[in-house]
Amino acid sequence: MPIYTFDTSFIISRTWSDIPDHFLLSDVVIMELMAAAPDESTFRTYQKLRKSYQDDNLLITPDADDWLMASKVLFWLEQGKRKNNRGKAPPKRPGATQRMALDALIAVSARRYKATVVTENFDDFDAIKYYCDFRLMRGAEFLDK
Repeated sequence: MPIYTFDTSFIISRTWSDIPDHFLLSDVVIMELMAAAPDESTFRTYQKLRKSYQDDNLLITPDADDWLMASKVLFWLEQGKRKNNRGKAPPKRPGATQRMALDALIAVSARRYKATVVTENFDDFDAIKYYCDFRLMRGAEFLDK
């Protein structure tokens, strides 16, 4: 049976009732959801959800090796961009580095669990995949299966 984890972009583009019951929840994703919670009640709901997934051993938490691999991926991505831009770092959108760092952590930690990352943010994850092989699927493809 395939194992899936959902990126934040997939979760926020749907309602919880659209998301299957059995999946691995990334600690990075739950952190992003909690940070963006619109109110205290939603924040507490996410806390309970995290605790439930942790108790059921369904929580993917990046370990030390994941952090190291994510930093390597980010370095390689940046070097590739510089190479394609005649040695200069191209301009970035505000927050782009932080978003890519979180995506890299999701990808490398999902790889450890052999989980497929389902996302609406396919291009960024596909760029990460060039340097770190993991399973990746578009959200629409997942819903069509």
